[in-house]
Amino acid sequence: MLSNLKAQPVDKILGLAAAYRADPRDTKVDLGVGVYKNAQGLTPVMRAIKVAEQRIVDEEQTKAYTGLAGDPAFSEAMAGLILGTDYPRERFAAVATPGGTGAIRQALELIQMASPDATVWLSNPTWPNHPSIMKYLGVPMGEYRYFDNATRAVDFAGMMADLEGVKAGDLVLLHGCCHNPTGANLNLTQWGEVADFLNARGAIPFIDIAYQGFGDGLEQDAAGVRLIASKVPEMLIAASCSKNFGIYRERTGVLMALSPSSAEQSLTQTNLQFLNRQNFSFPPDHGARLVSIILNDDALKTDWMQELEDVRLGMLDLRQQLADALRERSGSDRFGFIAEHRGMFSRLGASPEQVEAMREHNAIYMVGDSRLNIAGLNAQTVPILADAIIAAGV
Repeated sequence: MLSNLKAQPVDKILGLAAAYRADPRDTKVDLGVGVYKNAQGLTPVMRAIKVAEQRIVDEEQTKAYTGLAGDPAFSEAMAGLILGTDYPRERFAAVATPGGTGAIRQALELIQMASPDATVWLSNPTWPNHPSIMKYLGVPMGEYRYFDNATRAVDFAGMMADLEGVKAGDLVLLHGCCHNPTGANLNLTQWGEVADFLNARGAIPFIDIAYQGFGDGLEQDAAGVRLIASKVPEMLIAASCSKNFGIYRERTGVLMALSPSSAEQSLTQTNLQFLNRQNFSFPPDHGARLVSIILNDDALKTDWMQELEDVRLGMLDLRQQLADALRERSGSDRFGFIAEHRGMFSRLGASPEQVEAMREHNAIYMVGDSRLNIAGLNAQTVPILADAIIAAGV
């Protein structure tokens, strides 16, 4: 049986990480894998997480399962964080999942159960795992323009023109903030136009929000999602706690759904729990419990928010440092978009050949589409990258 298996393509980002590790050069710079790192190259455990973990050690009495949906306190805390305090609880359903990727997978399976002929529309470009999972599941896909390689900004006119192909019942996948891989985001006016369009077309928003707090702040990063939620009858939201709580390996995510009315809420909830049961039974709890402890403790939440803000401001400072270094070397403002983008990523606009040249000659490791992880930089590596970008003729 096993000899009948076919070789699968190597994940490009993970392959890049392996190449980086094998490179003996002392000046090598890893800008590939989407993990936050501090100036020392570490992904630190946040202070509030340390305190919450000690609290679990001291107080936890059992390792029994929590339930198919996970701990309700986690889902409620995440709903408050993303949707605000006034979200429509009577229409709200949610389940904990193994990471944000697990939430995406569960959402796609829910779509297949409810509307197998629906097309899910993706931005071009998007996170590579979106189309990968959809192809594996056989979900019909559409695509809309999103990023203008010339301006390195959102191509909103192109986006709306392509979405004219959306039919009633289709879903449009939107990045809640800090678009991966480009770093270019919709403004609030554009979010409102998208919401009005989806309502008029009878389409359903499907939000992937994995970087809340990394862009313009916790509240600002959720503003577009909240605006959509206030306007549409139903929506899906897949959220990750990996980045803003720094708990990557705990695989902590949540899938939320807003039903058209309270009458459908119970049906949606039972179907979400059914999918959990089929795929992994009970979701992991440790990371979810850490999050709910922090979000329900005023002192811990305040400390977490401050540390998250320090992370955000640190990335903004690195963006400005890189933009300034490139302005100095190029004698132009053509790299000013780097300071304008938000989150961990920016798409540089370099060709695959230029990206390869930077890897070969300067030991700069970034994804072939020129997505770079700003959090992979520090004050010492910013000038190295700036020199490489100019030398490559970007």
